[in-house]
Amino acid sequence: MPTTRTPDEALATLIEGAERARAGHPRRERTSVAARAALAEGQSPYAAVVGCSDSRVPMEYAFDAGYGDLFAIRTAGHVLGETILGTIEFAVAELDVPLIVVLGHTSCGAVTAATRTLDTATTPGAHLTALVERILPSVIFSRKAGGTTVNDAVEAHARLTVEQLRDLSPLLMEAERSGKLKIVGAVYDLETGAIKVLD
Repeated sequence: MPTTRTPDEALATLIEGAERARAGHPRRERTSVAARAALAEGQSPYAAVVGCSDSRVPMEYAFDAGYGDLFAIRTAGHVLGETILGTIEFAVAELDVPLIVVLGHTSCGAVTAATRTLDTATTPGAHLTALVERILPSVIFSRKAGGTTVNDAVEAHARLTVEQLRDLSPLLMEAERSGKLKIVGAVYDLETGAIKVLD
C-alpha cells in the first residue's frame, strides 16, 4: 500500500505537523488503538526521518505524526553506517517512501563530543571513538566555513549527511534524480521546538 504523496507534499505535511507541535496544538491523529490495529497488515510511511537518538527529540512528537507515518532511523548524531544505509534504502525501495529527512538538533551531545575531540586532540575511548570520528569531518567543515558554535557544526553535519546519502547510495541518488524521492536536511531547536529545513 504505497503512499500517494509526492516528495513535496510529504515535506509540506511534515512542516505543517512540526508547526502544530511547536505551537503546542498537536492533533495527535492516527494515535488511537484502531489506527494502530489498521496497520497490522502493512505500512506506507510518507517520510523516513534519519535522526539522533537523543531522548529530547521524539520524532513523532516533533512532527505531530501518528502510527505508520514515519519510518524512523535513529543513531547518536544521526551517524551513518552500512546497516543504517540499508535501512534507509529499504524504506525507499520496499515502502516507496518519497522523502528522507536528516534531522539534527541543537546542543547535540554527539556533535559536542566531536567538537571536544577536535579542540583537545583526545578521543572518548571505547566505541565512542568510532562515533566521534564519523562526525569530526562535519565539525572541521563547519570551522573552515566560519562556524564557531556546536549548533553551527550541527547544521553542517546535517548538510553533509544528506550529501553522504547521495554519494554512498546509488539507489537513493537515482530515486532522487528520477523525482520519486527528495532528501533534505533539517535542524530541530530543543528550546523552541521549531524545525529549520536546510536549503
